[in-house]
Amino acid sequence: MKGGDEEVAAPAGPPQPLDWKFSQVFGERIAGEEIQEVDIISAIEFDKTGDHLATGDRGGRVVLFERTDAKDHGLSRRDLERTDYPISWHPEFHYKTEFQSHEPEFDYLKSLEIEEKINKIRWCQTANSALFLLSTNDKTIKFWKVQEKKIKKISNIIADPSKAVGNGNVASSSNSNSPKPFPTNGVSPDRSCKHLGNDISFPPGGLPSLCLPVVTSQETNLVARCRRVYGHAHDYHINSISNNSDGETFISADDLRINLWNLEISNQSFNIVDLKPANMEDLTEVITSAEFHPAHCNMLAYSSSKGSIRLIDLRQSALCDSHAKLFEESEAPGSRSFFTEIIASISDIKFAKDGRYILSRDYMTLKLWDINMDSGPVATFQVHEYLRPKLCDLYENDSIFDKFECCLSGDGLRVATGSYSNLFRVFGCASGSTEATTLEASKNPMRRQVQTPSRPSRSLNSITRVVRQETLGVDANGNSLDFTTKLLHLAWHPTENLIACVAANSLYMYYA
Repeated sequence: MKGGDEEVAAPAGPPQPLDWKFSQVFGERIAGEEIQEVDIISAIEFDKTGDHLATGDRGGRVVLFERTDAKDHGLSRRDLERTDYPISWHPEFHYKTEFQSHEPEFDYLKSLEIEEKINKIRWCQTANSALFLLSTNDKTIKFWKVQEKKIKKISNIIADPSKAVGNGNVASSSNSNSPKPFPTNGVSPDRSCKHLGNDISFPPGGLPSLCLPVVTSQETNLVARCRRVYGHAHDYHINSISNNSDGETFISADDLRINLWNLEISNQSFNIVDLKPANMEDLTEVITSAEFHPAHCNMLAYSSSKGSIRLIDLRQSALCDSHAKLFEESEAPGSRSFFTEIIASISDIKFAKDGRYILSRDYMTLKLWDINMDSGPVATFQVHEYLRPKLCDLYENDSIFDKFECCLSGDGLRVATGSYSNLFRVFGCASGSTEATTLEASKNPMRRQVQTPSRPSRSLNSITRVVRQETLGVDANGNSLDFTTKLLHLAWHPTENLIACVAANSLYMYYA
């Protein structure tokens, strides 16, 4: 009780698990259909508004999708209010355009073939209804502008002037039946019009036989234009690009270096992180992912193959050799094996929307880190712990080196990542949440869903860390998993519970 007559509201419980439904699919594969290597999607990204989605594939193409349900629900607001039955609604995206971003190249100095595969796509700030985005392959970053332009359609020039209709004012006036001759460009009608000066000539019939092209229609087409190319700055393969919140700069990261670019300057970058030792034999770790803080333009984080995350402050020094904070989990005594370092390597990191938390994905787990607490992760989610006995087989077929991405919901209450057999997992990370859902990238996402046991509720702010593991029933022994079908790339809508995920050449979307 408060003040004698006011009742204190009980603390709200954890959010209920979401009921995920299939929304739509692009490029659905027919059973038995062979997938072309160039069609496999390798990057996916929502823009900040969530109204546009971009995908990149191994063929160097970038495909853009635009949300359409928010623009037109089919009925006016007043009609929707008058209806007595519920309107079935779900987010809907339509194909917008596509363009060839990168082409295969060959580095003759290093005798190295450079693939056209798109590694990352990042949206930039829009301006004047034009869309801007960055795309990169292993070596070259490109800045693209996509804008609607009116394309004028010109009619064919008709050979017979008598059949020309509406060929402009000049032609129509020249076709006049007036017998009165008129001067042409100040030339007396008595003079011949066949040749006028050295540069200008007229047909033998004079002006009446001159036919002019006519603009018949104007079509609006989307045109993608490469504004800038940022190249020749990385000796190793680029694994990350990230926009700064200042809207002017971005970073690109390869295995050993991170460079800072200005969007307006393509021939110069600044090296801000350099892990390359004087002797390459002394190399112990490489950079696996890097991302700018969503709000503070001076802060960025990068992960390493040793399972650590470093937070650096660009205000400290020009070359950020020293980190502001180091996030890593201490190794349990006696747990080290041949695979320990391999599975500890972080394949992806993402900042939460508010910048307070960092989500990281290694081979076996998702970890959520509080940037104010560097003693260890505040939550760990076991993605496929049942694969641990099969690490030797996974090493033999190179699956252990697969790089899975991760994402957070816009409200920060859930995290998601992919797995094998085209499965992906959604975990609740709010205080007291026990949500752990398994979905399949198909038209029936809940086909593989099983009941999960109850879990202890913990708060994100609690120093005690919680480990959450999902039981997958038939998949617990790993026998039914298909390691050739893996869901590596997925993205969460910035404001709604909408997940876009990639299964080979197909793009699936689910909403809740």
